[in-house]
Amino acid sequence: MKWEKVAIKDICTGIYDGPHATPPLSDTGAIFLGISNFNNGRLDFSDIRYISEDDLPKWTKRVIPQKNDIVFSYEATLNLYAIIPEGFRGCLGRRMALLRVDETKADYKFLYYYFYSDTWRATVNENIVLGATVDRIPLIKFPDFPVELPPLETQHRIADILSAYDDLIENNQKQIKLLEEAAQRLYKEWFVNLRFPGHENTKIVDGVPEGWNECTVESFGTVITGKTPPTSNKEYYTNGKVPFVTIPDMHNVVYPLKTEKRLTIEGAQTQKNKYIPPNSVMISCIGTVGLVSIATEVCQTNQQINSIILNNEDDLYFFYESMLRMKDLLDGLGSNGATMTNVNKSKLEKLIIISPSKDIVKQYNDVCKPLFESALNSSRKNVYLKNMREALLPKLMSGEVEV
Repeated sequence: MKWEKVAIKDICTGIYDGPHATPPLSDTGAIFLGISNFNNGRLDFSDIRYISEDDLPKWTKRVIPQKNDIVFSYEATLNLYAIIPEGFRGCLGRRMALLRVDETKADYKFLYYYFYSDTWRATVNENIVLGATVDRIPLIKFPDFPVELPPLETQHRIADILSAYDDLIENNQKQIKLLEEAAQRLYKEWFVNLRFPGHENTKIVDGVPEGWNECTVESFGTVITGKTPPTSNKEYYTNGKVPFVTIPDMHNVVYPLKTEKRLTIEGAQTQKNKYIPPNSVMISCIGTVGLVSIATEVCQTNQQINSIILNNEDDLYFFYESMLRMKDLLDGLGSNGATMTNVNKSKLEKLIIISPSKDIVKQYNDVCKPLFESALNSSRKNVYLKNMREALLPKLMSGEVEV
């Protein structure tokens, strides 16, 4: 099968740069698409910034994003790609660009997957402009970047194969989201609206049910601040077995099953007091504050994360949900005029949680346990599917596997 090398511009009807400024943000309106909306090759709209309808025409003069356009980052955080979904209404953010594929010449999904291939990454790396503060892909040269394409019919088949994996992953992700929301609704019903089992016969004193107490985070367990072994020693990070959790691993997941880095036993043993066991609750406390995840195996974290090793695992899901609701408070605790938000260990330990009686907490955890176990099972399936897709992608893109 013959693959043809062509320039990007020859298979696109347009390549567009986003605005070079940030519009006034609004409480409602159209979506202001930013780098933070990229999540594992998809656009994630769980945290949306809006632009007013009045401002939208000004910020879409260059291009109005349409269904099946490929949007990508070209500065700072590079090599992020996603497809604009049906019904999207909004504008591109800073450091973002968009290309519109001529579907008589190329399959937009195939091209999207091609952008994750080693061949394309090599092309990008050859052309990156290294800056004093950020690196960037030069958009003036981008239209001439080469891509290798098989016949259109083959592109369709390859895109269908890889899309089947992504569809399964997306379905699992939706299921995980529903399970998370069920646990959150129950938490709100019991511990915010105070309609917990037996509430009819419980007195409310100063807005708090009788028998509930103010507890500090440290009363729930031991707080461990992570640490990073010397990165100058590459042997600590080569073919490691111990998961090393950092903030990027915690975005949009309850369980960080796949970490960017793993430590060797030798590397982890340089800080043996930094191990945390399964069911420890990890909280991001420096920079991006308020992400909360649960460990599934013995691991370590970097210094931006504080972890709580719980005294009683019957507290797990109550404590996890309580910490999820602390983001704004943590932001306030960590804002001290410095350039980066920092909630240190002592501040976190003294944070107050209104804790119900032990039997109510245990009832909540017993109800939530099958929800979280199902979410974990689906998360593990997604890791498997992603690994399969990632293994297959280079073989399809190189023509090693014919379809």
